[in-house]
Amino acid sequence: MDDPKSFRTLRGFLDGDEPDEETYFAYSATLRLIGVIPDLDRITHSLGLTPTQALHKGDRVRPRSAPLKHDCWHYQPSVPEAEHLSVHIDTLWADISPHRDFIKSLKPDVAVDVFLGYRSNCDHAGLEVPYESLEMFTELEIPFGVSIIIA
Repeated sequence: MDDPKSFRTLRGFLDGDEPDEETYFAYSATLRLIGVIPDLDRITHSLGLTPTQALHKGDRVRPRSAPLKHDCWHYQPSVPEAEHLSVHIDTLWADISPHRDFIKSLKPDVAVDVFLGYRSNCDHAGLEVPYESLEMFTELEIPFGVSIIIA
């Protein structure tokens, strides 16, 4: 008897075929400061971190994209995307926790959040985050949310 064919996605099951690729999981964690930030260098200096992206209102992320409606300062630590989400969270928190009071002081004028990303080509998996990795969200008084992309 032949082994039953297995599928990573519902789409593959319905089509009866999956692309011939390894299953992957990719994660990220990015501190995002968005709003009126007249001096992006002040943020960089105060946090002692080089931003992954720092743009002013009106700048374009790509040549054909719409102009930004707000200033933004983003920081994503250098962690391989295959590392578990908790590693991304914990590394980000280790980098920014000494500056928690400064970050919280920005909140009246700037939206502060942490963008968490989860990408995979498998639609029947999940993720678990240890409670120790949730300290950042409590300390900064921001919600825990994950952007999930199945491709």
